[in-house]
Amino acid sequence: MQVLARRKAREIQSKLKDQASKDKALQNMAAMSSAQIVSATAMQSKLGITPIPQAPYPGTARFWPGPLPGQPGSSQDVKPFAQPSYSIQPPVPPPITSYEPLGPLTPPATIPVWQDRTIASSKLRLLEYSAFVEVQRDPETYNKHLFVHIGQTNPSYNDPLLEAVDIRQIYDKFPEKKGGLKELFEKGPQNAFFLVKFWADLNSNIQDGPGAFYGVSSQYTSSENVTITCSTKVCSFGKQVVEKVETEYARLENGRFVYRIHRSPMCEYMINF
Repeated sequence: MQVLARRKAREIQSKLKDQASKDKALQNMAAMSSAQIVSATAMQSKLGITPIPQAPYPGTARFWPGPLPGQPGSSQDVKPFAQPSYSIQPPVPPPITSYEPLGPLTPPATIPVWQDRTIASSKLRLLEYSAFVEVQRDPETYNKHLFVHIGQTNPSYNDPLLEAVDIRQIYDKFPEKKGGLKELFEKGPQNAFFLVKFWADLNSNIQDGPGAFYGVSSQYTSSENVTITCSTKVCSFGKQVVEKVETEYARLENGRFVYRIHRSPMCEYMINF
């Protein structure tokens, strides 16, 4: 404050022309406080100095340099735009009186519902697989026992996807020679490989004898007319014991190609097992 007062006093002295006026101004400023010297209004009234009028500053186009007729003068603090002391809220939408619940999200129609949820690839799907033994009691009656049965399912998009398994964990359970699991998987398509674990019901009351028939039946479906080759291999301790190869052709049923391997005889190794 004192620094400003000394600066203001020097400005006043420079504006006084005669020595008498300067001496009088110095005496009056000596009796004034620093705050009074800094204040231009108090300084001018104390010293009896008429303020020097200054030419108005020519403002730019976006600001009006002077008052309009009928409007407040330059002594009032007039801003171009009034700033409200409150935030402007957007209009509140009307309350929702009713709504439609959203259904489950449906993936694109290009992905079938059974893909990644059943034993199926993009081209071929397993519908049913069974291994059984049966004995004919009379020409029209059979006594049948199922060792294994994988039935057809009707999945939906809400069903979880099948659990993914690293195929390297079971490489050692299958032979590594030509045509082994590793070579087949690398050849692909890799989405056509599945690891299926199941319980086999061996508690059969059918007596093993000349009339007993051990068989395997399987059914597949596809959108393409192709010829499939079904290779059944029995592996023990990483070595292939026996293999059976069957070829099946498509039958068109209800717009789909169906493949059925019906009552294929079970190999002697599995019967004795």
